[in-house]
Amino acid sequence: MDKKIKLIYLLLILTLNFSCVEKKSTEKETNKPEMVATSKTDTLKFTSGIRAILQDHKGNYWIGSHNEGVSYYNGESFEYFTTNEGLSDNQIRSIQEDENGKIWFGTAKDVSVYDKGKFTTYSTNFNNPRYEWNETNGDLWFYAGEEDGINRFDGINMNYLIFPKPKNENPNNAYGVTDISKDKDGKVWIATYAALFNFDGKMVNIVDNEKLNLKENEFLHIRSVLADSKGRIWIGNNGIGVLLKEDEITINFSEKHHLIHPTSTRRGDKSQPGTMEHVFAIEEDSEGNIWFGDRDTGAWRFDGKTMKNYTLEKNLKSPMIWTIYKDKNNSLLFGMADGNIFKFNGKTFEKQF
Repeated sequence: MDKKIKLIYLLLILTLNFSCVEKKSTEKETNKPEMVATSKTDTLKFTSGIRAILQDHKGNYWIGSHNEGVSYYNGESFEYFTTNEGLSDNQIRSIQEDENGKIWFGTAKDVSVYDKGKFTTYSTNFNNPRYEWNETNGDLWFYAGEEDGINRFDGINMNYLIFPKPKNENPNNAYGVTDISKDKDGKVWIATYAALFNFDGKMVNIVDNEKLNLKENEFLHIRSVLADSKGRIWIGNNGIGVLLKEDEITINFSEKHHLIHPTSTRRGDKSQPGTMEHVFAIEEDSEGNIWFGDRDTGAWRFDGKTMKNYTLEKNLKSPMIWTIYKDKNNSLLFGMADGNIFKFNGKTFEKQF
């Protein structure tokens, strides 16, 4: 009888041990290094502002917020990713997709890349800057904090490149990157608060107050840049409106179209209705029209001859447009400071997300 009890007891121990092994194996299997979204919803729930939009090669949308991380929309629901899931920061400055389908996020701190369900962060060593831009390569460019340069990813390393600032530089000028645009010849145009830079693959040049022929009461505070299909460079400022550079000639486009108020301080003060003095976003549509997103007066369209101002929706908390994005269907999406995204349908605006 004792032998039977011992045998039963032994079998029970073996069964329990086998069960524990099975459980541990299952936990290990489910704890793969894959990201788990914080939540899934059928509506976009950002409220802090939309700063970047990207439609990837599969047609999915990636939406970057001012301080709430990233949302991914697959056509059915929204998933959210923050620093809890691996992002380096919750403020998203830019979103890009590389040739391998990896999604890159330029944040207020470092650069994060999303690939196969997980995030990897790349940081820049500002203590080891590079001055010879042509010694690096790569088509991915990123904001580098409020430092006086820009990040360029070469496929392996993130390289911090220093801007060639003027010798008589105003110490109050900041060269933090605010926008990037590539022209039809492959030249990269880089907007900073204090100046515009361009890089043709060999040399980097500065386009500052002097080269833009600014007046004494005009000061650069660049927030956006667009190299359009005709080779023109549009420079959006926070204060003096839009500058238009065609070859070596630059004009104040806002002033030419009477969109700067006579009493304007041409600084960061709130603008009067009917003006276009604080342009944070510029985009070209499929018909060649140029669109502007103003901080105080909403959306503007230039058809080559005249300007038209649009009200996206009545009773908006803020008319400010952070970004304008042209998707793969050639639809223009307008990311707003209140977290909404509107689409222009050819006549009016409709809420998209």
